[in-house]
Amino acid sequence: MKHVRFIAEGRLQRGTYADGMITTPAGKQYQEAGIDVWLPPVEPNKIIGLALNYADHAEELGLEKPAEPVLFIKPNSSVVGHKAPVYYPDGATYMHYENELAVVIGREGRFIKREHALDYVCGYTIANDVTVRDFVNNFYRPPVRAKGHDTFGPIGPVLVDKEDIPDITNVELRTYVNNELRQQGNTRDLMYTIPELIEFISSFMTLEPGDIILTGTPKGISHVYPGDVMRLEIEGIGVLENPVLDGRTEQ
Repeated sequence: MKHVRFIAEGRLQRGTYADGMITTPAGKQYQEAGIDVWLPPVEPNKIIGLALNYADHAEELGLEKPAEPVLFIKPNSSVVGHKAPVYYPDGATYMHYENELAVVIGREGRFIKREHALDYVCGYTIANDVTVRDFVNNFYRPPVRAKGHDTFGPIGPVLVDKEDIPDITNVELRTYVNNELRQQGNTRDLMYTIPELIEFISSFMTLEPGDIILTGTPKGISHVYPGDVMRLEIEGIGVLENPVLDGRTEQ
């Protein structure tokens, strides 16, 4: 099942999505095209990102696989929904998308063993870990300024129950900018798997319902500019789309 949060008729609503139609718990239906505002399908508790987790992306950046997952916290103030604008910061010279499978935690846990890790997952969504490359100098240094700007965390449009993606280790990711394919990858190329990440993170941090783990991005990052439209697709989940606006003039 695909779960959504949205604003329609002037109020926040929840529902399930199928075949272009949203159905609320009360049974009222809305066409996808009639949604006023798409909200992130999850209200994050905390967002834990990986600075590097695809071998081809590491090669693209001239980096080796780190000895352990390199983590950072992405601020909740960066989160926006499907169709919301992403603002290009004043003074940036290289801003890019990062298409990432986002793992949503459904149960509290600490010291979780990898063989039981997926028991703590409730589902998956799409995240765009927008980054200003200018502010990334060394991937061992937390890239907070590079990734923490307001609007730099589009998430959505749906949360898919984990049972509806039978093999999360083999799903395709594709990113388009202005309908041009720029990035393509597959979760089979993750250097650290989802169970390994959950085991590692929970060894020192309690994972709680609503926490989101961003699993990294594959090769293919490229510059985006004001006026561009970023379209991220993940097999079995859907499409997350956001326009880029000039932050100097639009906010």
